[in-house]
Parts: sequence; C-alpha cells; structure tokens
Amino acid sequence: MGWSRAIVAAGLALTAVGGGGVLAGRHLVPPVAAPEGRAAAPALTCSAGVDSVLSVADRSAAGGRRRVWVHRPPGPDRADLPVLYVLHGYPADPVKLVTGSLPGILDGEMCRAGQPFVVAVPDGRAGNLDTEWGDDARGRFAIETFVTRQAVTLVEGALRRAPALRAIGGFSMGGYGAAALALRHPDEYRQVAAFSGYYRVDDPDRVFGSRPGAHAPDRLLDAAAGQRYFLVEGRDEHSPLQVGSIRGEADRLAAALRARQVTVAVAHPPGGHADDCWYPQLGPMVDFLAQGWSHAG
Repeated sequence: MGWSRAIVAAGLALTAVGGGGVLAGRHLVPPVAAPEGRAAAPALTCSAGVDSVLSVADRSAAGGRRRVWVHRPPGPDRADLPVLYVLHGYPADPVKLVTGSLPGILDGEMCRAGQPFVVAVPDGRAGNLDTEWGDDARGRFAIETFVTRQAVTLVEGALRRAPALRAIGGFSMGGYGAAALALRHPDEYRQVAAFSGYYRVDDPDRVFGSRPGAHAPDRLLDAAAGQRYFLVEGRDEHSPLQVGSIRGEADRLAAALRARQVTVAVAHPPGGHADDCWYPQLGPMVDFLAQGWSHAG
C-alpha cells in the first residue's frame, strides 16, 4: 500500500466507533438453521467473548514475538466452530483494532444471527515496512507464512477447522491481503470479506521482488472456484494507490469472479476509507459468512 494512501488511511480502520447507531436500520434476520443431517450448534449465550493473546518467536516482530489476538465465544472450543481471521491495514496498530469497538459489534452480530465464531487478528507489522501481508523476497519478514501456518496452529490447535469453516477478511491493505492469501491458499480458506481492498499489486517496499504477479488477486482468480466473496467499498472511496486508486476495485473484482461463477456480494455504503463506512457492514458480513458456514460439513 503506497504511503500517500497510508496517510489517508492512518488510524481510520482502527479507531473505535461509538456504540450508538452502528447497527441502526439493520434488518434483523432469524438465526441460520443447521442444514439437514448436521447437528445444530449449542445455543448461543449472547454474552461477551473471551480474549487471549498467542505468540511465536519472530525477530521481525515487535519485542521478538509475533502475536495473534483471539476473541472466542463463551464455552469450550470446538472443531465445528468457524474462525474468521481479520487482517489490519497499513499503517496500523492491531491492538487498537482488538481493544476498540470491533469485538463488541461482532459479539452482538453473532447473538443476532445465532452464529458464533472465533475472531483472530494476527499482527502483520514489520517495523515501518509496508508488508502487504506477504513473505518478503529479501527475507526481512514472513507474514504470509505466519498467517497461513503459525497463526492457524496457534488459534485452532488440535481442533483444526475444515477449510469450509475458515474465513479471512480485512480492511484496506488487509482487504488486499485477505483476497491474496485466500487465492494463494485456496485449500485453506473458503470465504473472503474485504473492506476497501485493492485487487492488484501495490508494493512500495518491493516485498514481492521480481514476482509481483504471483501475489496479484486479479491474476489468481482461477483458484477462486468454490470460494465466496463479500466486498465492501464506500461511495466516497478515493484512496490512492501507486497507480490509480481503490475506487472501482470491488466492482472490478466482482465482475471477474462472477464470470467464473463464483458467489460474490458487493456493498457500496455511504462514506469513504474509514470504519464509520465499514463497521455498519459487519452485520451483512456475518449473515453472508453464516450462510456459507451453514452449508459446510
């Protein structure tokens, strides 16, 4: 993500949204029923989730350890409990993301929809470098490996989820990362939720070296078969990329996905590159993911 766009985005994806009005006007839907032949999940207690921080040693991370913040529904973990991995933008502080309003909003949406799931927020930072959620070609960091391997092991442990119960989403650079990692690892993720993402390479720190095309979502769409995409782009989105801007990226990707018979939903809410545009779409996102999870198994 280019520095000019980083200036526009700084802090916006991570600031807390006031509780009042975030969910106003939402059309409530009944809980998603378990498909025939699959046992219904235990009733959701509608209490706040439980937070923890897990980590592995990593010299490229702050303090020498790379972390993933985990927000779990009350009760024991289960292999049939879906997991949503959420990728932050750049520049970013994932701590602000997990201590802001996001977990509480998602708790409320889980209760409303009757669909509990684990929320995991990995740390994709490496100093001041724009990591693009990748493994650096010069060996400075390995964020893609952390997200797709180590973080999954930390979060899921012995109760490893089936790919159909694993989703990946993100904001801004995290929206790009969610699409790129899902397409580069199609056997690991079945659903993607990208908020103001971009779907071509924008790599100011040359993370991808001489092979940027291998990380361009719009060049990897043959791997999207069987996946589902929820894309959000505000009506006032004009955040710049190194070439062009984010504006129009959601519709461009959606058209290419639909041409391949891939399920995709696109929302264009009021607002621009900020959580007051994105967060009101978390309810529709939960409904979309829950529909996909209801057919898993």
